[in-house]
Amino acid sequence: MLKSIYWAMLTISISAAIVGCGGASSTSGTSTSSTDPLGTFSATGSMASGRSSYRAVLLNNGQVLVVGGANATAAELYTPSTGQFAVTGTMTQPERESPTATLLSDGTVLVAGGLGVSSQPPILTSAERFDPTTGSFTATGAMNVARYGHTATRLSNGQILVAGGGDISGELYDPSSGHFTTTGSLSADRSYATATLLSSGKVLITGGQSSSGTGLTTAEIFDPSTGTFSSTGSMGVARRCHQATLLSNGKVLISGGSTDNMDTSIASSSELYDPATGTFSSTGGMGTARLAHTATLLSGGKVLIAGGYSNSGSLGSAELYNPSTGTFTTVANAMAHARESHTATLLSNGKVLIVGGTSSDASLASAELFQ
Repeated sequence: MLKSIYWAMLTISISAAIVGCGGASSTSGTSTSSTDPLGTFSATGSMASGRSSYRAVLLNNGQVLVVGGANATAAELYTPSTGQFAVTGTMTQPERESPTATLLSDGTVLVAGGLGVSSQPPILTSAERFDPTTGSFTATGAMNVARYGHTATRLSNGQILVAGGGDISGELYDPSSGHFTTTGSLSADRSYATATLLSSGKVLITGGQSSSGTGLTTAEIFDPSTGTFSSTGSMGVARRCHQATLLSNGKVLISGGSTDNMDTSIASSSELYDPATGTFSSTGGMGTARLAHTATLLSGGKVLIAGGYSNSGSLGSAELYNPSTGTFTTVANAMAHARESHTATLLSNGKVLIVGGTSSDASLASAELFQ
């Protein structure tokens, strides 16, 4: 279970507490899934240290960059051919918990915002870029607003849309100039929301946590051609710390999450967003209610749901969503370690690298592969 972090205690002006993904109590959903082997998890190399609330990015060379997290300054690179992690450069900011990390068109990675913990103020405006050719980080332009629990999405034009995380404003990062500029504003401040680049080039923002600490049902669309956000359909359930996955058919699968920052109700339900109609509709329910899980589109079109947090604590179970049937099936082979707030990265060989996270308040260094 992740520690709670209250923004009212921080030195910037935010009207309500923001609590990280993971909580003390929840309501478990009714299992509707069947069990089948479907795939296996196997151990791979471990990181140099435990890591949670961090980011993982697949680089153009096939390696995976692991960056940020609580009490983590140096980044690490995972090489699929050797199955090993190696420490690489150290960030210019000593620590970033829950930053965003986004692959840019030139192969570098933009790391922005997050919680500095020992920094003053602790919520960060700063950003930096990782260069895989040198293994080093360099500072770049700062955001106009300090953000934590925000989203960052690479647009079709190569710019990065940054939204939410303590403010209603959106920002655009231009890799060529290294500067952030403000763009349209959200209808509501959203932390722990999701942002999904649609096939149209627009961005779907769903749910999240409001400034009052409640989960949101509403969703918005960002249009790069106008630089504005507009409302779209609402979900059937309020969700924060959920997942959104773009499917091969262009629809978006929304799974899990909780209704408020105390995680009093964790969802097993899922929904589909249809960009053609701008509406959400219910689809099959997961076998286990979960938040702070991962949802990875596999090469065959199914979605791997792994780990997360529920009323029983950190989860080691996994499920596969089949878009053709709209159902979830439990993977018989569970992960070796229960994990929440971890990452899952689809590798070029079709395997999924699952790394770190938290289990029973302990940050994990271990990693595993799903095949």
